[in-house]
Amino acid sequence: MFAVLSTPRNLIARLFAVLSLIVLAACEPVSMGSGQMINTSAPVPVALLVPRGSGNAGDDILAQSLENAARLAISDLEGVKVDLRVYSTAGDPATAQKQAISAVNEGAKIILGPVYSAEANAVAVSVAPRNVNVLSFSNNSTIAGGNLFILGPTFENTAKRMVRFAATQGKGNIVVAHDTNLAGQLGKNAIQTAIGSTGGSSLAAAVSYEFSQQGVVAAIPEVERAVKSGAANAVFLTANTDGALPLVTQLLLEAGVNPQNVQYMGLTRWDVPPQTLELPGVQGAWFALPDPTMTQRFSSRYAAAYGSQPHSIGGLAYDGIAAIGALVQAGHKDALTVDALTQGAGFQGVNGILRLRGDGTNERGLAIAQIQDKKVVLIDPAPRAFGGGGL
Repeated sequence: MFAVLSTPRNLIARLFAVLSLIVLAACEPVSMGSGQMINTSAPVPVALLVPRGSGNAGDDILAQSLENAARLAISDLEGVKVDLRVYSTAGDPATAQKQAISAVNEGAKIILGPVYSAEANAVAVSVAPRNVNVLSFSNNSTIAGGNLFILGPTFENTAKRMVRFAATQGKGNIVVAHDTNLAGQLGKNAIQTAIGSTGGSSLAAAVSYEFSQQGVVAAIPEVERAVKSGAANAVFLTANTDGALPLVTQLLLEAGVNPQNVQYMGLTRWDVPPQTLELPGVQGAWFALPDPTMTQRFSSRYAAAYGSQPHSIGGLAYDGIAAIGALVQAGHKDALTVDALTQGAGFQGVNGILRLRGDGTNERGLAIAQIQDKKVVLIDPAPRAFGGGGL
């Protein structure tokens, strides 16, 4: 299910709950090529840090799903042995740091996890002097860098995919509507960067609103004016389904920003929860999602092994273990170094193609979906290799 890709010819509201509370400085960079050397003839010691023990039932469920997915990945490896050692962090940065140090003292050559950004930063800082790389489940790109990589889907990756697709569809004159909270600001920045680097696209306006009902109501006339005065043909929203999205889309519709003429676009998934698909204001909207075929394949495989569906980010643990396995399989002792982890061809993950970047962020192949008659319809498939399909 997972392998290093050959060179081409020519995944979460909870993660951002931490992001919205705190932004930590990225880790001090370590030199390119750094990372632990391994004995290719022996099992590779890998530490998995999960948020078990926080007192939150959701964290325990997530922890079990991550561990299950990691063990499933190990069982699927061919010719590679992984010595998986699981450590509970309680979702706490100080605890995570202590566990990471213990893991390295006990021989871990690489760390997979933890989940939350504050934990991940603390862990990476603590093990950087030991020359150990960290593959975190966070999607907070502000902490990435040095020995810290993030496996979670990023705003930057999604924004780039959406803007490039919009440009090919003649919907490149974009108004960005965003929350003033941290997630909204980061989302806006990602969209603006994507617009600036994409031919055929332009920023008509950026309109902010306070993360409240009153704030949204007050901002709608400004969005309407920005659309009409700038002859914009798309509105890119940072709001998610747990936040302002239902209200924003409904009020835009009522204000005459007709989705028949102005394309609504989302930075987050608009099909979770499924009830969102019933909203009048999201009909015809676009959003990005992982390769549905690959995602379903992983879910079925997981359900067959464990009798339940994986957590929404459970596949990240599979990706991490299987990427390690794919690199180790090549038989090189430097398989866990930065240079190896960031090899350009990328990997085939359980949710589609994945590539780790030298700045600690990632690129993932995403599909574009449209909500049509309260159903999700795929309108542009996820690429199967890097170098095309919007990447």
